[in-house]
Amino acid sequence: MILVLTGPTGSGKSELAVSLAKKLGAAIINGDAFQVYQELNIATAKPSKEMRDEVPHYLFDFVPLDSAYSVAEYQQDARCVIDFCLAKGQNVIIAGGTGLYIKAALYDYEFPTVERVDLSRFEAMNDEDLYAELVRLDEEAAAKIHPHNRVRVLRAIEICLSSGEKKSDREAKQNHQPIYEAMFFGLDADREKLYEKVNARVDAMFDAGLLEETVPLIERYGRSAHAFRAIGVKELFPYLDGEISLLEAKETIKKNTRNYIKRQLTWCRGQFDLSYVRSEEEVLERLKNK
Repeated sequence: MILVLTGPTGSGKSELAVSLAKKLGAAIINGDAFQVYQELNIATAKPSKEMRDEVPHYLFDFVPLDSAYSVAEYQQDARCVIDFCLAKGQNVIIAGGTGLYIKAALYDYEFPTVERVDLSRFEAMNDEDLYAELVRLDEEAAAKIHPHNRVRVLRAIEICLSSGEKKSDREAKQNHQPIYEAMFFGLDADREKLYEKVNARVDAMFDAGLLEETVPLIERYGRSAHAFRAIGVKELFPYLDGEISLLEAKETIKKNTRNYIKRQLTWCRGQFDLSYVRSEEEVLERLKNK
């Protein structure tokens, strides 16, 4: 059995996944794009080592911080773990809030090789001008990408320039079908209460040593490391440059996290047939009824 447990940042996925895994004899597979990276623990709200020791956890904390890790690589790794667990009769819980990673693992997504092109002209642009270029090249793809998500904007532009084909046209040819049977659960949390929880969590991250953990890593690896695009890290750069206060950096992290939650909720609702739950008992009851 494969169970997907998704939902917005701060909704309690990690804790619920561990509790369910104990009852279901399941292994947990990470479904978060940034929790794959080593060393960066506080900003990514990675499950603690104690939690990971309670039940088998896979695809957490294994990619070097200065390496890039793609959706295609995650797809291959996740399917290897799924097949390994199922082959020995072990249930699987995929827990995380990165919808594209989860869908790539479970559906027949294809990631064709794209010939590298010179993007230096685009990389030098600010977010607004860069997004305008994507709108010009592929308006449909641009509508699905947040204007400040430079990685995805640049990737869509790269596809257009290297292949002569729009990213949206390429995707339209793919009718994604599941390759595994899975049950999808979404954690249903009151949005305003979730925002309050996220605000408190950001304060707790600083109290737990976010700066003490992150600043030495930035000094060691530089600011271009892929993992440093995570919310909770990139907002520190203006503070470190003396452009904003620590309080302003905290408020920016809170605001960006709230905006990310909105995008998570919208994407997941449009991509998965979710059963919304508020407790472990609801999950177990629905599994029983299935």
